[in-house]
Amino acid sequence: MGTIATRKKANGENSYTATIRVKDGGVVVLSESQTFNKKALASAWMTRREAELQKVRATGAPEVRKVTVAEILEAYVKQAEGITKWGRSKTADIKRLKECNLANKDARYLTDSDLIEYAESRRTVDKAGPATVLNDIVWLRQAFLSARSLFRLEEPLRAVDMAKAELMRRRVISKPARRSRRISPAEEKQILEYLRSKTRTRIPMADIVEFALLTARRQEEVCRLKWDEVDFESGTAWLDDVKHPTQKVGNRRQFRILKPALEIINRQPKVSEFIFPWDSKSVGTAFTRAMRMMGIDDLHFHDTRHEATSRLFEKGYSIQEVAQFTLHDSWATLQRYTHLRPTDVPER
Repeated sequence: MGTIATRKKANGENSYTATIRVKDGGVVVLSESQTFNKKALASAWMTRREAELQKVRATGAPEVRKVTVAEILEAYVKQAEGITKWGRSKTADIKRLKECNLANKDARYLTDSDLIEYAESRRTVDKAGPATVLNDIVWLRQAFLSARSLFRLEEPLRAVDMAKAELMRRRVISKPARRSRRISPAEEKQILEYLRSKTRTRIPMADIVEFALLTARRQEEVCRLKWDEVDFESGTAWLDDVKHPTQKVGNRRQFRILKPALEIINRQPKVSEFIFPWDSKSVGTAFTRAMRMMGIDDLHFHDTRHEATSRLFEKGYSIQEVAQFTLHDSWATLQRYTHLRPTDVPER
């Protein structure tokens, strides 16, 4: 099944290349090779990989037609079209995965070692962070989960689960660190005064930031809020396609708005169906530029959502009540956005 070729390097030393090929119906469906400076290492690698591939064959996976990882990813993308709307980051991640060294591998023979090798390369060669590589593994798992029904392939799913467990154990991948950035009163005053002083800018950034701090709305949600979907009498509004772990398209939700936020809405000119008719990317760029100009470090627009949520708890609202503002579905998720200070907890 495998062979070891010896080559002499320029410095006179030998290198040993172990090659494994798997045929299906007389056609080579898998070809792998690794080069080592010792023959024993090449032999050990070849023995280990052959054993792994034999284990895969024992599951019956080779009876399924050859399917590459790239084909699985493409099928996963098509399956989601018109059902799930992905963000820019996931779209870019899937595109990169379709072009990586895993893409051309025969999924029938995919092993946890392949995925571990990919993750290690991302960390060492691409200098990607542990949370970024974890995203890759998550997207691959979702694609392999769909492959179980689309292609009758079980092995990729088993392989990615085994690889993830080992990569987490070795801390090659990890969940992103939770941000706990609060906006101090002095920072808020500085930010709003600076933004209000920029009278020549088209985007009313001061109003947008103040509105976000009152409503806990994401920047894209602020820019999608419509005049006819605000009920000034009840102090509520509706949003379409609210972010959700499993359902975004068609996820229409009603949320609570405090009076100060309604006052901000009322002072906006009605020039569009949208209250803040600006591109959310432009809003984010303007915010980042303003922080840089003021010398405020490590503050993102999304931190206004964390700050707004924490302030609602500090006002005395319960978990269930805060969820009516933020539209979180669970306490576990809501907790990520809550950063109360010990000094803010009253003695009861």
